[in-house]
Amino acid sequence: MLARIASAGAARMNEISWADFERVELRVGRVVDARPFPEARKPAYVLHVDFGPQLGIRKSSAQITRRYTPESLVGRLVVAVVNFPRKQIGPLMSECLVTGFHDAAGDVVLCVPDGEVPLGTRLA
Repeated sequence: MLARIASAGAARMNEISWADFERVELRVGRVVDARPFPEARKPAYVLHVDFGPQLGIRKSSAQITRRYTPESLVGRLVVAVVNFPRKQIGPLMSECLVTGFHDAAGDVVLCVPDGEVPLGTRLA
């Protein structure tokens, strides 16, 4: 029964090729600064994320204000897409997309590594 449910769910998903997945640069970075983003339409923070010497520090807007404070974010490792085109979000030019999952209440929970890894490490 479980296999049948999984198969049915997979049929509804848009499949991508392995080559498509390889093009997505999911990298580990460390939040070095987090501040309120009052100009955003929905409550958000501006994050500065350090991806190491190769990629440097990049900015992102994150709607994670219900679960995190700026102080709790600084020093935290996160996973982000670093090869999307830059995107203007109000006065901010976003340079990466920090990833997360919606919990049962609809709040975003950050996608984070389970342990320390070098900054800039690509998802394998």
